[in-house]
Amino acid sequence: MKKVTATGQSVEEAVNLALAQLNSTKDRVEIEIEDEGKKGFFGLFGARKAIVHVTLPADPIEETLGFLKNVSVEMGVDAQIDVTRKGKNVTFHLSGDKIALLIGKRGQTLNSLQYLAQLVANRYSKQFLNITVDAEDYRNRRNDTLVQLAERMANKAMKTGNAVSLEPMPSYERKVIHNALLDYPKIKTTSSGTEPYRHLVITPLK
Repeated sequence: MKKVTATGQSVEEAVNLALAQLNSTKDRVEIEIEDEGKKGFFGLFGARKAIVHVTLPADPIEETLGFLKNVSVEMGVDAQIDVTRKGKNVTFHLSGDKIALLIGKRGQTLNSLQYLAQLVANRYSKQFLNITVDAEDYRNRRNDTLVQLAERMANKAMKTGNAVSLEPMPSYERKVIHNALLDYPKIKTTSSGTEPYRHLVITPLK
């Protein structure tokens, strides 16, 4: 967040001077008028300049980008980060050498980064943002793996007649498996346990 105080012959002039200092536009800032000013007699005697305080709120995307860059540097990874946004959905794409360090075993490090990035973004955002952190297209590759796992475990459950419990997963990964099995009428999927050990159970229907 940046805040400047500016003076001018009028409130409009003072605001424009502040916007120039902040390199921003009026729709992105918060304006507080301390003094509307006074023209004075013949524009000279008793004249008083307008005083305004203009605040530029922190940008949630920029703050999250800075967070991810700092974490990458601390982990010894020189990561390039590209951002795409579609409405409330924002994806940070990480690439570069040693990117596997940011992914971790079965994406655990990447999932933790995504969780923290979500907290950072929504700390500064006025509307809820759904944050995704991806690295070298890991999310798509992981989704393919999850779909294959879902189908394999569903077939196992139907073949044995016994429920099959999967390993703990974050909610969006559980959702991938649930969606993958919607066309399996002879099984149902339920979540069991508490975070971070919450997992899916695939149960055959009799």
